Amino acid sequence: MPNYKTVFFTLGILQIILGISMIFPIIFQITFNELDSSFIGASIITIIFGILFSLSNLDHQKKLNLQQAFLLTALSWLSIAIFGALPFIFSELNLSFTDAFFESMSGITTTGSTIITNLNNSPKSILVWRAILQWLGGIGIIVMAITLMPIMNVGGMQLFKISSNDTSEKILPKSKQISQRLIIIYSFLTLLCAAFYKIFGMNYFDCLTHSMTTIATGGFSNYNESIGFFNSIYIEFTAMIFIILGSIPFIAYIKFLSGNKKIFFSDSQIKSFLKIILISIFILSFYLFFKNENFSLKILRQVTFNVVSILTGTGYVTHEFDDWGSFPLIFFLILMFIGGCAGSTACGIKIFRIQLLYNFLLNQLKKIIYPRGIFLIKYDNNNVDDKFMSSIISFIYLYITIFFIITAFLSLSGLDFVTSISGAATSISNVGPGLGNIIGPNGNFSLLPDISKWILSLAMILGRLELFAILVLFLPSFWRN
Repeated sequence: MPNYKTVFFTLGILQIILGISMIFPIIFQITFNELDSSFIGASIITIIFGILFSLSNLDHQKKLNLQQAFLLTALSWLSIAIFGALPFIFSELNLSFTDAFFESMSGITTTGSTIITNLNNSPKSILVWRAILQWLGGIGIIVMAITLMPIMNVGGMQLFKISSNDTSEKILPKSKQISQRLIIIYSFLTLLCAAFYKIFGMNYFDCLTHSMTTIATGGFSNYNESIGFFNSIYIEFTAMIFIILGSIPFIAYIKFLSGNKKIFFSDSQIKSFLKIILISIFILSFYLFFKNENFSLKILRQVTFNVVSILTGTGYVTHEFDDWGSFPLIFFLILMFIGGCAGSTACGIKIFRIQLLYNFLLNQLKKIIYPRGIFLIKYDNNNVDDKFMSSIISFIYLYITIFFIITAFLSLSGLDFVTSISGAATSISNVGPGLGNIIGPNGNFSLLPDISKWILSLAMILGRLELFAILVLFLPSFWRN
């Protein structure tokens, strides 16, 4: 029989950490005279369950095999979403379990979709809890993408193995070493972002919560108008800079601190990521310039911000871009799928997969012209073999297939075409806002049927965990010894 004690012991530790994290909103409850039993009760329940999980599995093995790694990855996000929903259920918002779970899943997966209709008047403790969930989800996905997924061979992530000698038995000790550096870098960028937000006019509470959701590329805001509430070019510029910093590979920061000072200029992913941003801004600005006689620097500012926000899956908005016409909506839908860099807090298909797919298609065209030619696919000067390419093509194919399946299910649940297709895209790409009158840039997901919210919640965790990490659990062969 397989031994899953290591998995449940680790889950227990994660729940204890989550329960301790609930103490911070209590501080804000006291500060803003909102003290009630919501976070106290949720914290006690979460910590008790965490302790029970840990104590009952103290005799766990120190090693984590591949099967356990997949199971731990899925269960960790699911359990945090469940226990993270408790404060929403116990709060004065009186959310149903469906709504609370949706909000919690949206937070921990850094999606940014919300069912709360009046953020401006919501309790400060709830607002800070949403930010904490996204912050924890951001650092969690970075650690997982850099330590677990390369070893699990998920969707071509094996290209990013830190060492060619990595094996599944080395996951835990290696993750401990790397996680310490990542947490320090992640925390430093968060504090730096908060400092700039404060300098440019945010109050202490807003700069704290927005810095956490900015660096996590999550997009939860304290206001219905999102970042647009502040109407400040300096705050928007700060947000764009730190969204980009959160969307580039965090392993690049470690390499930079280890002496590779040119990493940000030489990394293939980072260069392509920045090129996509600039080209996207140019295309949309060019379109709006000829379509809109009143094109101005303000519209250019709105285009720039929304391109960065949508591409990275952050989901902050400053302007309701629904009125720009059909082309920008389709273009933003494409950007949702692309996403940021692997090993960052960003979501989507990821830049490196788009790069490799482009090179693969280019090689196929060359083979038609030169049938006897031998063409190699390279990534950062390393040869990419057929195994890697098949893994990446399979991932992209599955990604698009699941997108259409989710769209179909959302349509069956009663949603219109625009809401269904944009809801599927924004959930599987972990972006946040969708398109249309209901879930558009300044809308929310509260009016959706419960079944739609559960479908979207499933899509969020599928997209966040790179599809295969979830779907493999449904294969009977996975559970065989």
